[in-house]
Amino acid sequence: MARLYRDAYGVPHLRAASVLELARLQGEVTARDRTWQLEWLRRRATGTTAELVGADGVSWDRFSRRMRTVETAQRAFATCSEETRGFVAAYAEGVRAGLAQVDPASVPELDRTGAVPEEWPEWMPLATFLAQHLLFANLGGILWKRLATAVLGEDERFLSAQDPTASGSNAWAAGGARTASGLPLIGGDPHRIIEQPGVYQQVRLCCEDPADSFDVVGFTFVGVPGVQHFAHAGEVAWAITNACADYQDVREEAEPPAEVVSTRSETIQVRGAEPVTFDVTTTPWGMVFEDGFSVRTPSWVLGDLGFDAILPLLRARSVDDVDRALDAWAEPVNNAVIADRTGAVRYRIAGRVPVRDAAGGWTGWLEEPNRAEVPAAGHVVTANERRGPESAAIGSVFAAPYRAARIHALLDGRAGLDRDAYVAIHNDTLLQTVPMVTALVPGAFDGWDGRMDAGSRDAARYAAFRSALVRRLAADPALAKLVAPPAGHEHEEVFAPWLNATYRIGSALPRLANETLAGNAPLGIDLVAHARAALAEADTGGALWGDTHVVEPVHVLDEGEIPALPVSGDADCVRCCVSYPALADECSRGSVARYVWDLADRTAGGWVVPTGAVGVPLDPHHHDQLPLWAEGRLAPIVTDWELLTPVE
Repeated sequence: MARLYRDAYGVPHLRAASVLELARLQGEVTARDRTWQLEWLRRRATGTTAELVGADGVSWDRFSRRMRTVETAQRAFATCSEETRGFVAAYAEGVRAGLAQVDPASVPELDRTGAVPEEWPEWMPLATFLAQHLLFANLGGILWKRLATAVLGEDERFLSAQDPTASGSNAWAAGGARTASGLPLIGGDPHRIIEQPGVYQQVRLCCEDPADSFDVVGFTFVGVPGVQHFAHAGEVAWAITNACADYQDVREEAEPPAEVVSTRSETIQVRGAEPVTFDVTTTPWGMVFEDGFSVRTPSWVLGDLGFDAILPLLRARSVDDVDRALDAWAEPVNNAVIADRTGAVRYRIAGRVPVRDAAGGWTGWLEEPNRAEVPAAGHVVTANERRGPESAAIGSVFAAPYRAARIHALLDGRAGLDRDAYVAIHNDTLLQTVPMVTALVPGAFDGWDGRMDAGSRDAARYAAFRSALVRRLAADPALAKLVAPPAGHEHEEVFAPWLNATYRIGSALPRLANETLAGNAPLGIDLVAHARAALAEADTGGALWGDTHVVEPVHVLDEGEIPALPVSGDADCVRCCVSYPALADECSRGSVARYVWDLADRTAGGWVVPTGAVGVPLDPHHHDQLPLWAEGRLAPIVTDWELLTPVE
């Protein structure tokens, strides 16, 4: 008999006699805990959000349909193994059963919009997963580079930076010779938009079939069965970061394209406005994702989303098991860190990366996953940075090296590492770019250690100075033309974050400062003069960084009263709580989960999400983990069934 238990934070612990019963129960519980979120994810996948939110949803709906989210998911479901299809279908059956138990009037978002959740077909988990990753690669970055090159020519290199919504992450592992327990320890945190309800759902999945037993705690994408990116299965644990691979290729097309494989007209129904009709077109190159541009992706070319990895991950007992499971992964392309109770620690790249000929045509797939064994006395770090030859083989634009370098520095030479040591790494607020920028105004920040602590007046003053400097740069004639792009560079609203010149300037500030201090004048800008003027404007009146740097989880309907708690950290800190210089001090992107996986004892680790386990605004577990997350603490991992509360 399938049973649901909950811990003190409402995290669902599921146990069942078979893998299919477990999948059904996971789907049913998810439907009850995350009713609105499932409906919103379904609409994101099917391109029907405008029916609820009006004109604001049109750009996304058009993009999702042009990216063939539903069609790709259907193809990918059909190509999964029979066992995977049965597992995913059982989960979808559970979702349908759970939704049938929910009164839409009891869900504030459904009641407000008048929406009624629709049926979940068997392929819908694949569609919702794909929809959450359509912009995970560098599609928006390609459009930015095109714009910056058109305006700045070769000088666009000064503004090359990680994309504003690129999903960075930290993950690291130390071998057993470096830990207090003598067995490996994994830690980390994925970085995405901080949403409510959260993108990741904590879950425990226990199958008690003697012939197919497993017991896994981890994070799952809402709407997807199993666990995918971060989990501890008792004998083995794993984590991932975005590998920043180039697996989406864009080509400019004529309007209309000279060659068309297929085309059809579709209509978006818009709440409070007239319907919008548009073309959905495929060329020999790929999918026309907006007028004048087509894209090619592995999931579209292969009809594969890597779901055949999910059951093998649940059943994994060793590093080799997880490694083999990840051979089936497709996209997004990830760095994986894996460790087991034998003491083995391994790094690898997982996902499909195209191999291209001189003309840019795809000729196959990168076969070597760049595995690397980590010795017992060693450690491994991955934080979306350019790692070396393995990175050169897969991508061209990576995150700045600061987070990775800082984690290495915090691990180097350390022994006796345990959960508390890893939590301290999670919470490290040193912003290594501070000396680069403050060198423009010598003496102005003497005595400050560069830590972006919520209680720091120096951090608040620095942030105000930095924002004033970025505003001045955005108005400088050399860069102002990026803020108002020239004709031919208008794009769908979904790409607006990638094309925000003010954000790009803020991200590039350390590089611009270094170039200036090296005696150059990047873009012909007098950065020192701008910095002096900005310093004179940076009067915070003694405010603290946490007065304006507060967490603001995003909800598409602004539902749910969540307190705006002060948070430490910043974009390039290990404690990733992003602010946007000259745009917003508030944090709406950063760590969407934190975890420590201890291979000696699962309960010696911990985990946390920014809000809570349940997505219903009035539920006591809607955002009861927020204080833990804001303070940098972890919730306990409980595995003793006697310490959990059974739910009828």
